[in-house]
Amino acid sequence: MNRAPMTQQGAIRLRAELDRLKTEDRPRIIQAIAEARAHGDLKENAEYHAAREMQGFTEGRIKELEAGLSYADVIDITKLNAGKKIVFGATVELVDEDSGEEVTYQIVGDMEADIKQKLISVMSPFARALIGKSEGDSFEFQAPNGTRNYEILAVRYSA
Repeated sequence: MNRAPMTQQGAIRLRAELDRLKTEDRPRIIQAIAEARAHGDLKENAEYHAAREMQGFTEGRIKELEAGLSYADVIDITKLNAGKKIVFGATVELVDEDSGEEVTYQIVGDMEADIKQKLISVMSPFARALIGKSEGDSFEFQAPNGTRNYEILAVRYSA
């Protein structure tokens, strides 16, 4: 299996989530299952079924995090010497040349990607369009809602 790139900050965030799932969520769910069992008939016990469903979700997420972290190639992006060229870990400030809207994204590993936090996967089409470009470059991107034109305002590598 290939080692997937991950930023140090992403690894820290995912390890914290794993720790919370194991030390807080798992015991709480086990307690909820025990309480629901005490109520008797399990066939029509909605609390029991909800707790079991949450247990399945939590255990699946724990396995996913453990596997992802064990295969991660954690990269200290502050030690990358890419200058103003965009590579994995870069935080990129862009302006949409059509709307004038400015956006900032960081290119991260698949497991740590979270569009709400402006963290985009290195494997995403948009990140792939950015890789190799430099500060000051303009480029065209085929978005699902049509062609967008962007200018790269700044590239930085910071924790």
